[in-house]
Formats: sequence, structure tokens, C-alpha cells
Amino acid sequence: MADTPATLFRRAMNPARHTGSPRTVLVVMCVGYFLVLLDVTIVNVALPAIGSGLGTGVGGLQWVVDGYALALASLMLTSGTAGDRYGHRRVVLTGLAVFGAGSLACGLAPNTAVLVAARVVQGVGAALLLPGTLAIIGRAHPDPAARARAIGVWAGIGSLALPAGPLLGGALTQALGWRSVFLVNVPIVLVALVWSAAVTQESVDERAPRLDLPGMVLGGLALLAVTYAFIEHGRPVAVGSAALVAVLALVALAVAEVRRGDTAMLPPALLRRPAFGAANATALIMNLGTLGTLFVLTLFLQSVQHRSALDAGLAVLPLFLPLAVFAPLGGRITSRIGARVPAAAGLLVAAAGLVLLTRAGVASGLAVLLPAFLLWGAGCGLLTPAVVAAAIGAVPAERGGLASAVNNTARQTGGAIGIAVAGAMAGRPGVPERFVRGLHAVAWGSAGLYVVAATLVLVLLPGGWRDAA
Repeated sequence: MADTPATLFRRAMNPARHTGSPRTVLVVMCVGYFLVLLDVTIVNVALPAIGSGLGTGVGGLQWVVDGYALALASLMLTSGTAGDRYGHRRVVLTGLAVFGAGSLACGLAPNTAVLVAARVVQGVGAALLLPGTLAIIGRAHPDPAARARAIGVWAGIGSLALPAGPLLGGALTQALGWRSVFLVNVPIVLVALVWSAAVTQESVDERAPRLDLPGMVLGGLALLAVTYAFIEHGRPVAVGSAALVAVLALVALAVAEVRRGDTAMLPPALLRRPAFGAANATALIMNLGTLGTLFVLTLFLQSVQHRSALDAGLAVLPLFLPLAVFAPLGGRITSRIGARVPAAAGLLVAAAGLVLLTRAGVASGLAVLLPAFLLWGAGCGLLTPAVVAAAIGAVPAERGGLASAVNNTARQTGGAIGIAVAGAMAGRPGVPERFVRGLHAVAWGSAGLYVVAATLVLVLLPGGWRDAA
């Protein structure tokens, strides 16, 4: 007999009771993880409709995307520690509730300012949710082999969210309007919240360090200031003020983290490891180039080529499908020969795809775009598991969770900055020829950064991941 809502609620009130099988726990945690990653890409194809509906330009749309990314990047490290200290179950349930509330507010937003604020709330919920899903899955699968299989499923679900985002976002926007890409989260979150409460067991690590609140605030302030400077690049006084705030915040962050030592949000001892620094710099560059170019590409497909939201979502599938397909292959290659070769190869293949994208013009069709998307996506698929493995392999085994969190933070930070920089370079899509030149400049810049990162990887990463630590 199926559980009634009342039964599920009674179970939820008893967090010490673990009522779900490991498979059930895996499924419900994957739902939360899928939603977090889905909202990274589902919004992109809705951007032109949001701009038209709320009367905002490129700058406003950049904040719509970056509001989510900034909150996610700023809180990712701290939320992992919060889960250890206060219980991952409690933090995940809070994250689901906050994410659902933010999604509802996004769908009902009357203007751009409210939408951006609601996106920040969504990002806070996502940051609380993301690290805890993996921690709960790990505790539900104590056998190492079963845990490895469960983490593989978790990672595969995340890969599926990337191609699903543009496709689902395009279909919803075209059929129901842009608000539906946010409102669709609400019923799913409600089910996941009740289900998670019923099947997960609480766990608290009494030895977990205190939250690094100064590090979180100063890091978030620096990232916000850098992003603001790029988005508001046409206002010299605002840019100068933001740059000064960013510098001061970074200096204060460095001082605070050195004083805190090994319990810092970003332990200086780890950052001094060349392989760890190279892996995270590469992760930052990867998302800076990918999400920045994707932001401009979405506007190009709809505002310049006048494709519908659904057509735009279908057009970028050849970019995301290779990423999902090649990521498991990249993981297997990395496990055999180390991260250096697949990371460098992925960067160079993705750079080649971005160079091909510079052939795109106002009337370019699939014959021009398809080779660029396939190479770009395949390269990122090889690269992603390699940079994660390189970051984890560069630190002692007991710091692997922190290394993974830093790597995730680096990627989200790169994405936030990339969207700001790419939007500033491309300008407004109202003059098609000028915007296409901006797209080309963004693609060339991203390709160049990928080549620089490939050089960094070849010089600083060891030949085998086991040699990194």
C-alpha cells in the first residue's frame, strides 16, 4: 500500500529514523541535484522572452543569469561545512524549501529587479542543496563499491540536466511563456521536499569546524564587485568603485584566510599546491569561456537569427549531448592515465570548436554551427571529469571533499564572471552585424583562454593523478 501524505509527514518529523532504502535515497537526492544544474541552462533560451516581457536589455539579462551563479559560487564552500556541522539532512531540506520559494518568486516577478532578487534566492537554495545531496548519498551507501556506483548515477543525472535545460526551457517558453521555466520547479520541489524528509536520516559531525563567515562574506563581495564592474562597464565611476571594492575585499580575504589556517574556507596550504591551483584555474576558465559564450550565443540564435525559443533549444543540443556522452569516457581515460592528457586534449578540442564558431554569420545554418558545437561539447566532456579528478588528486585523501567543493566553486565563479565579460564584449543584439562581431570576439577570447589553460595543465599537472599529492 502506498504511503499517504500524512504518513510521509509523520516520518519527516522523526529525522533519526531512516525509512528509505539506499536506492530511494539516491533517487530523491538526484532529483534535487538535477534541478540545481537544470537551472544553470534552462533560463538561457528564455532570456529574449524575459527581456521583452520585462522591458530589460542585455545588462538586466546578465543579472538574471548571474544572480543565480553569484549566490551559488559564494555559498558553495560554506554550505558543505554547514552540512557537516548542523546536519546534511537539515541543510538539504532547507535548500529545497529556499529553492522552491525562489522559483515561485521568479515565476511571479513583476519586474527585473524582483526577478534578479528571486534568482539570488534560488542560488542560495541551490548552494545549500548541492553539497548535501552527495554527502547523503555517501552515507546511505556505506559499501565502497555501491557508493562508487551511486556516485556514478548521481554524476550521470547531472550530465543529463545540461542537454535537458535548453530543450525543456525552449519548449516551455514557446508553449507557456518564460515564467513557466521557473514555475515548473515548484511542484517538483514540493514532492522532493516531503520525500526527502521521509527517507533520509540526519547526521552531524561534532568535529566539523565553525563556519568561515568572514571568508564567505569577503569572497562573495569580491565576486559581486568584479561582476558588477563588467556588467556596468559603460559607467566609469561605477566601474572604478567596484574595482576598488574588489581589490580591498580580496586583500581582506587573503588576510582572513591566512589567520584562520587549516579551518579556512580556502586553506592557504592547499592553494599553494601547484597542481591544485592549476586544476581550479582550469575549472574557472572552462566555465568562464563556456557559459560566457553560451550567453551570447543564445541571444544570437533568437535575437539575430530570429529562431523561436524551441528552435534555439534544439539548435544547441549538439553542444550539450557530446558533453553528456564524453564525460563518462573522459572519466575512464582519466582513471587510467591521469588528468593531464585528457584535460589538455579537452581544452584544445573545445578551443577548436570555438574557433569554428567564428565562421557564424547572421544567416548561418546548421552546416556552419554543427561542427563547432560538436567539437566544443566533446572537448568540455573530456575536460570536466579530468579537472575534478586533478583537484581531488592534488590533495590528501581526507581533504577530497573540500577539494571537490573548491573545484565546484571555481567553476561557478568562472561562469558568473564569463557571463559578465561576454555580455560586455558583445553589446546589444539590436545591430546584428555588430553583435556577430562581438560573438566572434567572445569565441576567439574563450579559445585563447582555453589554449592558455592547456599550457598550464601540461606544465603543472603530474602525468598520473596518483602522483599529484
